[in-house]
Amino acid sequence: MLSAEVAEQLSQAKAAGRRIIAVGTTTSRLVEAVAQSSHPTRLKPLAGWISLYILPGYRFQMVNALITNFHLPRSTLLLLVSAFAGKELIDKAYQAAISQKYRFYSFGDAMLIL
Repeated sequence: MLSAEVAEQLSQAKAAGRRIIAVGTTTSRLVEAVAQSSHPTRLKPLAGWISLYILPGYRFQMVNALITNFHLPRSTLLLLVSAFAGKELIDKAYQAAISQKYRFYSFGDAMLIL
């Protein structure tokens, strides 16, 4: 759900050129789905299901930065993160995380992608 208040705040932030930082892949999908169904600088509230899969090649309209945990291999969430930052950079980040024994999946370590 994207409330009218949050839709308005995001719209104002985007129009002012401020960075939209999504916390989590679900938030990213929600904000991007709403941006696809409305004008990116004038978001509409949404209640209900979304069916947006974000894969490499997707062009993000709203989200400028992403906080997310390290996802399991071969997951759609890893595809979303790769779409956001590029597969090569994500592969490097994951190799560093593995070598440092970071925790993966829910309740694991997180990363900020700018």
